[in-house]
Amino acid sequence: MLKLDDVLITEAGFSLAADWEAPEGGIMALIGPSGAGKSTLLAVISGFLAPDRGRVLWRGQDLTGLPPGGRPVSILFQDNNLFPHLGVAQNVGLGLRPDLRLSDADRRAIADVLATVGLSGAGDRKPGSLSGGQQSRVALARVLVSGRPLVLMDEPFAALGPAQRREMLALARQVLAAKGQTLVLVTHDPQEARAADRVVVVADGVASAPIASEPAFANPSPALAAYLGEAGQN
Repeated sequence: MLKLDDVLITEAGFSLAADWEAPEGGIMALIGPSGAGKSTLLAVISGFLAPDRGRVLWRGQDLTGLPPGGRPVSILFQDNNLFPHLGVAQNVGLGLRPDLRLSDADRRAIADVLATVGLSGAGDRKPGSLSGGQQSRVALARVLVSGRPLVLMDEPFAALGPAQRREMLALARQVLAAKGQTLVLVTHDPQEARAADRVVVVADGVASAPIASEPAFANPSPALAAYLGEAGQN
């Protein structure tokens, strides 16, 4: 279970409060207007930003004082953060060993995860030779190979077309569910949020408690209704 216990984040001209817990498994989407604090909340969960108040807990363990590398968390950013001078297998291998001192078992794990995301035989290729969708698959493979139970994604598929975004989200759901991992996904796309299991609306200085997606969209809160109205005008 992921728990944000009386969390408060303040920056210049900005504050965000969150006080809730969410069960393990499935996909939880963070949705809301730009600048509301969705990415900031991921930074707090992952350890790149300390909250001004409160605690972050996972399975009852207080993560608040731990550095990013000491948390059971993997994070995937919008730009995929692939290194152009490294091959695909090496980029994935960073999820196992940042120094790339890979064992034979590590290399087998990398080959297996590349097969899982549909990139068998692509280990020696450079990211620049891949399509945008293939680069997203490499970044997803790096998250998967780390095996950490909590996966955070900050609009990882935003640069892709609608069909590819749906394809990548379905792939992420399939492979993460098979490993029992939990995905927290920042998105501006209402359709992506509808496809999630749970939704957290981030607006007006509050990250609301997660609720099931179907009732969230069937009877939207004022904050979600306002956001959906804005999104429909874009």
